Amino acid sequence: MRVVRIANGAGFLGDRITAPRELVEAATVDYLTIEHLAELTMSILARQREKDPKAGYAEDFVEIIRSLCEPLKKQPQLKIIANSGGMNPLACAAAVSKVLKDAGLGDTVIGVVTGDDLMQDLAAAEFRNLDTDEPLSVLPREKIVSANAYLGARPIVAALVAGARIVITGRVADASLTVAPLVHEFGWSWDDLPKIAAATVAGHLIECGAQVTGGYATDWEHSHLVNVGYPIAEVNEAGETIITKPANTGGCVNFRTVAEQLVYEIGDPHRYYTPDIVCDFTTVELKDLGNDRVLVTGASGSDATSTYKVSLAYRDGFMASGQLLVYGLDCPAKAQACGEMILQRTAAAGFPLARTNIELLGQGAGVPGSWFWRKYQPPGEVMLRVTVHDPNRAAVEHFTREIAPLITSGPAGLAGYAAGRPSVRPVFAYWPTLIPKSLVIAKVQVQTAEKFA
Repeated sequence: MRVVRIANGAGFLGDRITAPRELVEAATVDYLTIEHLAELTMSILARQREKDPKAGYAEDFVEIIRSLCEPLKKQPQLKIIANSGGMNPLACAAAVSKVLKDAGLGDTVIGVVTGDDLMQDLAAAEFRNLDTDEPLSVLPREKIVSANAYLGARPIVAALVAGARIVITGRVADASLTVAPLVHEFGWSWDDLPKIAAATVAGHLIECGAQVTGGYATDWEHSHLVNVGYPIAEVNEAGETIITKPANTGGCVNFRTVAEQLVYEIGDPHRYYTPDIVCDFTTVELKDLGNDRVLVTGASGSDATSTYKVSLAYRDGFMASGQLLVYGLDCPAKAQACGEMILQRTAAAGFPLARTNIELLGQGAGVPGSWFWRKYQPPGEVMLRVTVHDPNRAAVEHFTREIAPLITSGPAGLAGYAAGRPSVRPVFAYWPTLIPKSLVIAKVQVQTAEKFA
């Protein structure tokens, strides 16, 4: 039975930039996916596009393509699908095309998927907040910086049908990057829900990169993570999937690593919402085959909803975060007092702050509410971190000036590792909402790198 091999070389923007090249050099795959986007990432890219209309995409992807030019020449079967276009897929395609053209790959056909950007269509729907049920109209229009629908696999399939070897998208759902090539290669119908569900589960299992191959594991010391292998999904025409990794790489693939990734960030396992299907993960069965291979079967699901999830970000004031190392036998109490001094001095200067947070790193702040740290001896030092958020930039700026002075105007034991004055950053808050699919039109542009460059 025919098998399509899909690897994923990145689980987020900032993942190991050498992983995609290492992956395709260590294993022969048909498709390489690159998953670069998260809600926070879209906000960061929106801010970059504000400063430069030609920016707003994952620049790491350009370097990844540069590293893949030789594999693209030697492996004619290899295709790439990436949502690295972020807020500006066409600019991403232009940058990637220059790299390909310089490498003698100007005839590479690139497909670009757009239509997810809703900034020009904010009057088309109410965009009610899923948490508060408030309409978007309660926010001033000038505060909104980005609004992107989570598109599904269909426009990627259209690009592949048109001959694209590299497909670059904006905000497309993570699992859809894997659903698209399987639908394209096997000719599955969108009504064949068991097959679409199988593809969605395969995509979900590899979308976070090395997290399914031994990364983020509690028994990390046995996993040889220095050269951890990134995941490969081997999917046959019946929808049966084997999750594995390249031979002679670190990490591991077993029942536990796959089961943990299966339930990662899914909410209700009976109803995992994607643009392509509502997937039921409770029917999935795993079988550990040994030798870093796990068989995945039994996925099921129901028709997709009539709406797209929307990632919408808006300006919400300013924030800053500063740190001081505090040591001594009384360091926990002293650090707490120092944090309160900084906030009291800021308020005394006429800047009461809207939101504040004092953390004592090394005293349980990393996992608030946990108890395990108490079994250790009281520390001789803790890191004090104070974070503030306020609509008034001047208030946050004044806060940043009250941290370092504490070294000579506060208790003893604060010097040594103080950082410089922290920077003030704008806050982009998240507005969870939906939009009817009928109001969103995905667009696909396919042409050679020579023409995009």
